[in-house]
Amino acid sequence: MNPSSLEGLIEALRCLPGVGPKSAQRMAYYLLQHDRAGAKRLAEGIDTALRAVQHCVRCNTFTESETCDRCTSSKRDPTQLCIVETPVDMNMMEQAHAYNGLYYVLMGRISPLDGVGPRELKLDRLLARAGDGIVREVILATNYTNEGEATAHYLSELLKSRAVLAEEFILLRRAEWDGEDRTMEIHRYIDEACSKGWLRGGGVPLPPLRV
Repeated sequence: MNPSSLEGLIEALRCLPGVGPKSAQRMAYYLLQHDRAGAKRLAEGIDTALRAVQHCVRCNTFTESETCDRCTSSKRDPTQLCIVETPVDMNMMEQAHAYNGLYYVLMGRISPLDGVGPRELKLDRLLARAGDGIVREVILATNYTNEGEATAHYLSELLKSRAVLAEEFILLRRAEWDGEDRTMEIHRYIDEACSKGWLRGGGVPLPPLRV
């Protein structure tokens, strides 16, 4: 039987994705037997990040300030808003130098099997961001998985029916993103996602979500 503190470490390591009981046990044994200095750096790094890192109030990515450097940059096009699933997706797009607008990071995707729905993604923040009166083009760059496609479909319907936009016209596009080749093709998804008939507040009921 392991000491209680060791069992606690093993259980804590199991929170990592793809790490089961045996893998967590091997990690714990390795850190304590072969790399205690590394274990200390890991603990300090996690503690520092937890205290310092927060969500950007505009794009929802990770930052150490209220608003991230990308959102405050005068070199970005504020009329374009690209919606991605994770900060990793955003960083990969930045490395490709294929886009110069701003982002909104969902921090996930709609996945009913995992208990993640629209409420968990806090889409009210996205609606407020898209309806700031500056955004004229929304690019849906969720991944081409079943969950990513379901998320893109739901967001397109949500933006069409419930967004509160100051502008009379916004173009909604779908991005085909190849992370390995670092290429992105932006296709016309909806010619007129909004016009003078845009609903301000309330909106119409969304169609049922199918995954």
